[in-house]
Amino acid sequence: MSHHIDKHGEQAAAIFARTDPWHRLGVTVAGRAFTAQEAMTLGRLGGWDVHKVPLTAHELTSDGVTALDVPGYATVRTNPFTGHPQALGVVGAGYQPIQNEEHCEFLNHLADASGAVFDTAGSLRSGRQVFVTMTMPEHLLVGGIDRLDLNIAALNSHDGSSAFRLLPTPVRVVCANTQAAALRNHAATVSIRHTTGARSAVTAARDALGLTFAYTAEFQTQADQLIEQDLTDAAFADLVKATFRTPPRDSPGRARDLARRRWQTLSQLFHDADTQDGIRGTAWAGYQAVVEYVDRYAPVRTTTTDVATARATRLLTSATPTRIKHTAWATLTGTHPPNR
Repeated sequence: MSHHIDKHGEQAAAIFARTDPWHRLGVTVAGRAFTAQEAMTLGRLGGWDVHKVPLTAHELTSDGVTALDVPGYATVRTNPFTGHPQALGVVGAGYQPIQNEEHCEFLNHLADASGAVFDTAGSLRSGRQVFVTMTMPEHLLVGGIDRLDLNIAALNSHDGSSAFRLLPTPVRVVCANTQAAALRNHAATVSIRHTTGARSAVTAARDALGLTFAYTAEFQTQADQLIEQDLTDAAFADLVKATFRTPPRDSPGRARDLARRRWQTLSQLFHDADTQDGIRGTAWAGYQAVVEYVDRYAPVRTTTTDVATARATRLLTSATPTRIKHTAWATLTGTHPPNR
């Protein structure tokens, strides 16, 4: 599996700066970009001219070549590195492409209202997905001792796979692992309806920021409760069983071997990892062991030796890591996330 980082030759829409996935896979714009337009320019997200092209097919018969109409359209961009057209995905007739720049007004209002600074910008899966992240001025302090920086990621797709949305992402400073919690009353993702006009952008930014703050507040409350709870070895083993699928006894040896190695790694993280200092033996530590395993140790398929980049790509393009983290959180807190 390729890493799906948008690149051409020695150039790349990814500069590896820090160890969290946004910084590994995106251009670091902090201190250089003070508006969304500047962030997108640095991240090579401008001037794509995403548009729809009718799909066609050709059949070769004894009478020659016959052009066939095919239901659907291809989304096409101008590749920022080659200047050539590039297909991104297949969409229906009702899909309306929205240029990356059309989100700038909303993102600028969001930054102004929150005090956030633009941090990274980039694209994944050969331009099919794009992101801009911002760092909030406040941080979380779980139990008064464990610091988490709060990032907001704005994500969009050009292949019809997802809507424009915001993702509040706490990042634990000691290990740069991304947190994903299943909260009872607040969704972890805020979908943003595309609007035009300054007044609409201001309203959308204010509403999105309110939902982000509500999510963060509940996350902090539940995290504070987890760090006050002891977690025995038996309870941690139960957490692992509830979070990960345990292969049946008649499963192939490879599946059982993977499960055994996963348990060994998780147990070592929970009992001995330096990242557990100060929180060891708590339910919060149990959750962090799962998060660290997902972010740093879970097996990943890659055709290169850069396993860390492959893991970072999976964190941002696959639903599996978030599902695992949500399951662990819900198991420890007894909560179930709202329908999404």
